[in-house]
Amino acid sequence: MDDAAGLMAADPEGMLREVASGAAQVREAAVRSAEAGLSGLADDGRPRAVVVCGMGGSGIAGDVLAAVAGPSCPVPIIGHRGFGLPAWVGAADLVVAVSCSGGTAETVSGLEEAVRRGCRLLGVGAERSPVEELTRRGRGLFVPVTQGRQPRASIWSLSVPLLVAGHALGLLSCGPAELAETATVLEQVATRCRPDADSVTNPGKALALELADAMPVIWGASPLTGAAAYRFACQLNENAKSPATWGVLPEAAHNQVVSFDGPWARGVLAEEELFRDRLDEATRPTLRLVLLREEGELPQVALGADVCADLAAERGVGVSALLAQGLSAPARLASLVGLTDFASTYLALSRGTDPTPVEAIGALKRRTQR
Repeated sequence: MDDAAGLMAADPEGMLREVASGAAQVREAAVRSAEAGLSGLADDGRPRAVVVCGMGGSGIAGDVLAAVAGPSCPVPIIGHRGFGLPAWVGAADLVVAVSCSGGTAETVSGLEEAVRRGCRLLGVGAERSPVEELTRRGRGLFVPVTQGRQPRASIWSLSVPLLVAGHALGLLSCGPAELAETATVLEQVATRCRPDADSVTNPGKALALELADAMPVIWGASPLTGAAAYRFACQLNENAKSPATWGVLPEAAHNQVVSFDGPWARGVLAEEELFRDRLDEATRPTLRLVLLREEGELPQVALGADVCADLAAERGVGVSALLAQGLSAPARLASLVGLTDFASTYLALSRGTDPTPVEAIGALKRRTQR
């Protein structure tokens, strides 16, 4: 893990470099959003609802928007991951289509339906793509995304236009100051998690080592940290090719907590188990709880998170706790996403896995999109 040259050699397509580009993405996307005229979205008033169409690494942009807007958002923000649109969506609603490639079948399907229904439109994706063509046909606004990175490594290029739009519509606070802070936080994370920083001082490497032989259970303790938990689970899936479960407290404490008493936890052995063969257990991954926290959690939820950490430790389940940093909601989210993106990449590299390819997804698309 501390062989910087070895890490770079194991990362031939440069996922570490792409993860480190977050601050540049924020700044570039802010400029492109201004050039696209997103500040004028409020001219037509506030929409009844915002529906974000997107899949995979592009779909996370809708989660970022909802997380930053939070429970006080005056209109519902709905993430739609699938074909078409819900029947209730109409001309009073803003439909946002996010596709890094601009050609994701499910997203294009939803955008086509939005054009047909006369919805207000915002498109984010590749230039000269179906998403741009359909958005402009429906007289919507379009923000181009720089190509060359994996969609999952373009989270800020894809999400910042939505945050700028939400700010313009009065749904959340993400003006120039908040964007500047977000970029600064991502720069700080990238510096601390750089490949030549050893695993004692590099929090991305340290977290990866904690997860080396683990089955991660990732929980957020607020809507914002819940979005980061989902993102981390997805990044572990795609970068490290590892399973992971995720949840948000307090709901996760009503179901997933029971897994601490199951076969994937190393609890205190009953007397009759002392003499059983331990070989299988020694080679089997065990649960590790990853708690993503932030200041200002609801007191009841904060107490529940503390108790869950104690329950896990009592049952032999390791616990990793991460606290969001930053004054604004976008910056706090970025502090967690930036760190966990690095951790998932370092976990892949520590196992000799190239984090960039996603062969199973490619095979799925080839067999279903004919």
